[in-house]
Amino acid sequence: MSDTSILHASAADDARFIVREPLHPENGTLLGFWIYLMSDCLIFACLFAVYGVQGRAYAGGPTGADLFDLPLVAVNTAMLLFSSITYGFAMLESQRGRLRGTLAWLVVTGLFGLAFLGLELYEFHHLIEHGAGPWRSAFLSSFFALVGTHGLHVTFGVVWLVTLLFQLGRHGLIPENRRRLMCLSMFWHFLDVIWIGVFTFVYLMGVLP
Repeated sequence: MSDTSILHASAADDARFIVREPLHPENGTLLGFWIYLMSDCLIFACLFAVYGVQGRAYAGGPTGADLFDLPLVAVNTAMLLFSSITYGFAMLESQRGRLRGTLAWLVVTGLFGLAFLGLELYEFHHLIEHGAGPWRSAFLSSFFALVGTHGLHVTFGVVWLVTLLFQLGRHGLIPENRRRLMCLSMFWHFLDVIWIGVFTFVYLMGVLP
């Protein structure tokens, strides 16, 4: 057998090992993202547990009843819940193949998210300005840790949303962008569920005597 024949035979053998199917497994991203959300649940579970233990350790300082402005927190909660509704409208538009409608509802969602962050930063500034910073007591340390961690997640979600807006504007509703929309939807609704727990466990129970 000539050298040329040997080379052709070797190339044919190598071709048998080429995987022609898509390397991205079906629903692999969604499964991985669910695993990430479960790990995030553990982080918030730890923060809730810490607050449950330290939530009454006022060290002679102000209590939740002295500090919390429930009407302001209720408005802030409404901002986040409305953002979840508008994100749902964006998903409906994407399923109908309407790019402009998807982009419009995502922009509205981002504005609600920014409004939520703005009110939260105002609350933090107000507390610190009146000497109720995280160094004042174990209660305030655990409060800032829990609420601040949630706020960081919302900030990351807004950055992700802006990035997705650019990707949609450039590439449209391609399968990759639809998958990213679904992952961000899971993340955004997850933050809503966590905030309902924060609003109930921290704010509502915090004003009780």
